[in-house]
Amino acid sequence: MSAARSLTLREISGFFFPLLLSVQLMSVSQAIINAALARQKDIVTSLAAFAVAMVVHLFLASPSYQNHTVTIALVRGRRSLRGVLFYVLLVAAYVSVMLNLVAHTVVGDLVLGDVLGVSGAVARGARSALALLAFLPFFTGLRGLFQGLVIQARRTALVSFATGVRIGALLLFLLMGSRWFDGPALGAFGLLACIVVETLLMGFFAYRCHLPPSDVEEKSAREIFRFGLPLACSSGLQQTIPLVISAVISRFPDGPLALASFGVIRSLTMLLGGPMRNRQQAYLTLVKSAKDYGTLVVFFRRISGVLALLMLLIAFPANRLILGDLIGLDESMRAYIALPLAACALYPALYGLSNLMRGYFAGAHRTSLLGRATLYKLVYLLACWALLALVPLPVSGIAAAIFFLLSCEAIEGGYLRWRRGRQPAGVPLPV
Repeated sequence: MSAARSLTLREISGFFFPLLLSVQLMSVSQAIINAALARQKDIVTSLAAFAVAMVVHLFLASPSYQNHTVTIALVRGRRSLRGVLFYVLLVAAYVSVMLNLVAHTVVGDLVLGDVLGVSGAVARGARSALALLAFLPFFTGLRGLFQGLVIQARRTALVSFATGVRIGALLLFLLMGSRWFDGPALGAFGLLACIVVETLLMGFFAYRCHLPPSDVEEKSAREIFRFGLPLACSSGLQQTIPLVISAVISRFPDGPLALASFGVIRSLTMLLGGPMRNRQQAYLTLVKSAKDYGTLVVFFRRISGVLALLMLLIAFPANRLILGDLIGLDESMRAYIALPLAACALYPALYGLSNLMRGYFAGAHRTSLLGRATLYKLVYLLACWALLALVPLPVSGIAAAIFFLLSCEAIEGGYLRWRRGRQPAGVPLPV
């Protein structure tokens, strides 16, 4: 790669911080929903059911979560835009069918009862939420397409603005929805309604943005599917990880409490670690030379350090303020999750490494390797599950969940970094 002018930290900041704000606001929406559910009659069941519903939804809907990456990498004009739109809608239809099967048929009994092993009350609550979330894939799919177009035009502040509007809409819809829904169904209604608003706004912004000029040949629909499907499979396998973790910890003696706590911690890791997934978009959009790559690595090292410090602050000094006063957890539950949450200070760096490497291989159009990396960490997790079945350990369910979460990210990031080291010289390795 070559460029007339090198990338600067200021340019990265201007591109990244609006996206960081967007991810933070998206994660705040999960925390807001948790806070609403924590004020329901049966707190543990409501939180556990919504956490299970979100794990299932994220797993089934994950193929559409790479739409912005597909758009950034491939859309260069009207022809490729039509091809990506067809891809987005086809994937969304598939996801919606799968969610409806879990919500309304015996498939749900198999997934929630036999695979995840959750109790009857939790399963019923999860199915009520999934029935509403089955409408979501079309809106999240189109949102990803619109976001990709706006990010490619380097108008990332518009993404943050739309997400901010989403937060305001969520508060309004949770208040309105309490007339018709309660428990996990209320959370699902609020999430669906606010994302509809965000998608419509992003569509308007995408229509007003103009793609940068490009002399790259546009891809056909077949080439788009050849690029996108491995990413979709990789994304699906990624979301298998929290699904399997939930299945493992639901069988611990403290299963319901562990599931509810894992949902809370996952929302906080998404809030503080989620911005690191933007390393993938930053690489694809900004890096044009080896020096650009080095500047990007320095920038993200600093960001991951700040996010780790914030995680530690929430776990201990601000435990009562954030987990108690804002989210509404009682003292025993706050004590239960404090140490596992502190361990998640490692998550931003591990997750950031994985996404930086994913950006490299997506840019090289070697998306099949990403699915292989995710498959390896899934095999590792299944092996751990089998060992625990043979030799149960005297640890809490949430401690096991966080260990699995962190070790899986370390395996994926380490494997991709090793494979990057075997590529021809051109871009320096992260250290």
